[in-house]
Amino acid sequence: MASSLRHFAGLGCFSAAASSSASTSFLPGYAPDFCVFVALRPIKPPATAVANPPASPSPLEEEHRQQAAVPWHSDDPPAPSVPAPLRVGIVGFGNFGQFIAGGVQRQGHTVLAASRTDYSAYCAQHGIRFFRSVDALCEEQPDVLLICSSILSTESVVRAIPFHKLRPDTIVADVLSVKEFPRNLLLEVLPPGFGIICTHPMFGPESGKHGWGKLPFVFDKVRVADDGDQAATCDRFLSIFEQEGCRMVEMSCAEHDRYAAGSQFITHTIGRVLSQLNLSSTPINTKGYETLLQLTQNTVSDSFDLYYGLFMYNINATEQLDRLEMAFEKVRQMLSGRLHDFIRKQIVERADPSGKLANGRSSSPAAHHLSTLTEENKTRVSPALTLASPTL
Repeated sequence: MASSLRHFAGLGCFSAAASSSASTSFLPGYAPDFCVFVALRPIKPPATAVANPPASPSPLEEEHRQQAAVPWHSDDPPAPSVPAPLRVGIVGFGNFGQFIAGGVQRQGHTVLAASRTDYSAYCAQHGIRFFRSVDALCEEQPDVLLICSSILSTESVVRAIPFHKLRPDTIVADVLSVKEFPRNLLLEVLPPGFGIICTHPMFGPESGKHGWGKLPFVFDKVRVADDGDQAATCDRFLSIFEQEGCRMVEMSCAEHDRYAAGSQFITHTIGRVLSQLNLSSTPINTKGYETLLQLTQNTVSDSFDLYYGLFMYNINATEQLDRLEMAFEKVRQMLSGRLHDFIRKQIVERADPSGKLANGRSSSPAAHHLSTLTEENKTRVSPALTLASPTL
């Protein structure tokens, strides 16, 4: 067959005349078509080895190659971004409002302020936007609206807020020293979708001037969505005080008022009472007396409206005031009882059985009457005896 193919290769393509010669034809009467034999040509098998194989790519080149092989799609989710700072609107920008604004700014958030008093110069100096009306502030739609007005003016302030200008999921918070009163007020006035957080920073510009670390911050999430943007805003707002180092205390508004009446209201009451004594420093002050002077200074530095608000808007305050009066009267009785015993010894017990005193004189009718007094009416006559006794 191989010789036949060589024969055909020498002849090329036969013509019709050449094919008639029997002496030179391998297949008489047949003219082969070499195009058919092209398909029969064997395919060269691939080499099993390469003399000089290419060098293996480095790990960095392989990583780049794989990254280049991954297609990029425009609809891929973007990388997570840092949330924008909260915009906290403060209504009532007096001493305490400015104090709170400092902590909000230290945590990188924006402060908007509105107040009846013009604090535009202060705000310009501290990078705060000041608005001359609450309406103008609400048009900016802050994330949180913080009520920092006095207790006595809170209701009129809240009822004047144009809530229709705010977003329907805005969070409204307060910082009053009483909690049930603002809770009930906000639940009554605010639209249903608004969040409500009642808070009480248990410190102020004086006690927190060196930092808020470990100072108690009480809060109650009265009405906040369980998830979504409102829940996230609530957490970020509370984190301001947590990041400032406050000791976060979550409790109900009713529980707060019970505790506050027995601590804050009593403290302010004692301080106000001491202020009526016009106490002043002396050359021989004790540590205890220094404490009383400091207590007086701290309490009277707050407005009387604050103290009156602690009494007027906390239903537990009247009970505490009654208990304080009874405690003072009990101490007075203890002193009077001790004084009665002293006078009895001085006047009565020196008399002998015959009614004669040690010096031979008769005991007075007053002394005889004193010996018959019952324990029930001792304290009633003791003040009079104090004045009558020549030995005191």
